[in-house]
This record gives sequence, C-alpha cells and structure tokens, in this order.
Amino acid sequence: MPITLIATAAFGLEATVKREVVKLGFPVAASDNGSIAFKADFTDIPKANIWLRSADRVLLVMGEFTAVTFDELFEGTKALPWGDYIPKNGRFTVTGKSVKSALFSVPDCQSIVKKAVVEKLKEKYRLDYFEETGAEYTIQAALRENKVTITVDTSGVGLHKRGYRASQAAAPIKETMAAALIELSYWRKDRILLDPFCGSGTIPIEAAMMARNIAPGLTRRFASERWEQVPVAAWSQERAAAKAAVKRGFMPKIYASDIDKEVLRMARLNAENVGVADCIEFSQKDIKDVKLPGEYGVLITNPPYGERMSELNDARVLYKSLGGLVKNEKSWSAYVVTADEDFERIFGKKADARRKLFSGALKIDYYQYFGKKPERSNHE
Repeated sequence: MPITLIATAAFGLEATVKREVVKLGFPVAASDNGSIAFKADFTDIPKANIWLRSADRVLLVMGEFTAVTFDELFEGTKALPWGDYIPKNGRFTVTGKSVKSALFSVPDCQSIVKKAVVEKLKEKYRLDYFEETGAEYTIQAALRENKVTITVDTSGVGLHKRGYRASQAAAPIKETMAAALIELSYWRKDRILLDPFCGSGTIPIEAAMMARNIAPGLTRRFASERWEQVPVAAWSQERAAAKAAVKRGFMPKIYASDIDKEVLRMARLNAENVGVADCIEFSQKDIKDVKLPGEYGVLITNPPYGERMSELNDARVLYKSLGGLVKNEKSWSAYVVTADEDFERIFGKKADARRKLFSGALKIDYYQYFGKKPERSNHE
C-alpha cells in the first residue's frame, strides 16, 4: 500500500537527510523546514528506520488539511482512517506544535485531535472503552500557517539512540548530528580522520560505522515493529540484509583524543559496543600535544564551549591551540562546530564556509576549512 513518510531533520540538515533518502532509493515528494517527505510502502518502514543516519525520526503521514477553528481540526482529524491503523488495544498519545496558525494553543489542539481519534475508533470497534495494552502509536498534529499535518511516529525513541552508548560525557553531540557533520565534510573512508576533543567518542564512532557500512539502527528496536501493517518478515529481512552489508575487515584510519581519562574510557566502551573499537586509536592528550597523523586528513570536532565567561575563556584557549595545529597545514581540512560566534578570530583564520545549524534550541555554526584533496583518489 503506497504511503508517505517524513524524515525529520534538525534545521540546517535538510539537504543532508534528503541525500540519504534518495540514496536509499525513495522518491522525494517534498522538502521543507525540518522535514523530507518521500513515497514508500509499509514494508519500507524498516529500511528507513534502520538506515537513516542523520534524520531524527520517521513519521507516517495520515493526512493534511486546513483548519482555522477547533471544529475544522476535529472534523479533519476524524475523517482520517484511524481504524485501519490503530487496533482496538492500541496505545496512543498525541503531541503537537503550532507555528503562525490561528489555532495557537498546542494543548487544546492535542486535546481536540485525541477526542477525534477516540470518536473514530469508537465507531470502528463499537466500544466505549479501550484497554490500550497493544502497540504504541504516537500521533503528532503539526500546524503551520493553518495547514495541519497529522502523522504517526514509526520510530519511537529518536533515531539518535543507536543503542551503543553505555555511558556519556556531559552534553555530548547527538549521534544524528555527528553523522551529518561527517557527511558535510571532505572525509571519506580511505582518508584519515582526527577528533582531538572526542569526548565520549560520538564523531569517531559514527565515522567508523560509516566506514564499515554498519547501519545505525541495526541493534535497536522501533515503535512500528509491533504494528500490524508492517510485516514481521520485513524487519527480519532488512536486519539480515544490513548485517550482510557490514564490511568487517575494513580498517579506517581514525584517531581520537581527549584530555579527560574518564570520558576516554566511556568512548572506548561505546566503540566496543558497536564493534568498531579496532577502527579507532584513542589516546589521552592535551590539544597542545596533538600531532597530525599523516597528510590529507580531515579534522572534525565539537570542542568544549563555555556559557559562563570563565569557561568561555578556557574554551577559547583551546580554539587557539586548535588553530595552531591545522590552519597552516594545506593538505588538511578542518571542520569545527561551536556556538562561539567569535571562533574564527580566536582560531586565527576565516572559514572557507560557515553553516548555521541548530542543536535543539541552541544555534551553532559549522566552520569549514578546506584543504587540498589527494591528487589521486577514487572516492572524492
């Protein structure tokens, strides 16, 4: 049965997620702020969830309509075929958001949508009470300029939860964001990658997973695995295909360091959990002691950022050392993500490109310094 899915994305990463969707073979229907809509089938839901690296979630589109009154919201929601999707024991909750719409009260919108779904299910099953002991269906009502998009979340826990993180350092970068930063860089699996502020290892681990073609969702579970519409065989077949696609013998050149011994212990454990510990050379080092391990490498890092002035000053000392490490190395490319808008001055060089991103509500910038590429490469 043809359906429309939406891969949600952090603002600024839409193009990256769109490329992933296309690479997986899905025809893109529309691209908007924070979302990529594409055509699929129910049997494609496992593939999208297991393989998308930079997307936050995969949503099933139930319907779209215009609503400027609560009556229109109720009737539009009730008109959708809820009984064809949610079984009589299905558990469902409603989330919502509203941007530049007449119906601006999100709690009221959620209440109206839930009431409409319940009324439709009552008609379908001839019941006044639902046990809600079955599969999970998280419904979202998204209003933007009075256009309502009703979706159901197929992922459950966000896709950044790969399942390998046993523990984490304070405020780590999300796995989905780390994957996107790598995709936006010059790095390819045959080139050196260096992260001198690796923390709990997210960037090097995501790079190693890419190098070995390890599907990011291979070992985790998803909400739609219990849906009647998605065959159990589709999940087992996609997981089997993903396992067969892993290039276990490939050995990328990935180097990761941090001054904190404890976070390095976490990083090594996380790498072991996903099966890439042998791909990454971890070492405890101050940035001042880091040396570039070869030529034509790519540095990708998320250095510390301090919100308080004393912490910010400490962070800027690190930025200066980072600049001294790579700014004059013509064969190296450097990619640094930070919320410090004065980064270029401290680093000592204006970036070749600067990309605005959002990590949750925090605006960050991705500073990109392009070095020379190898003269002979089959992957560039």
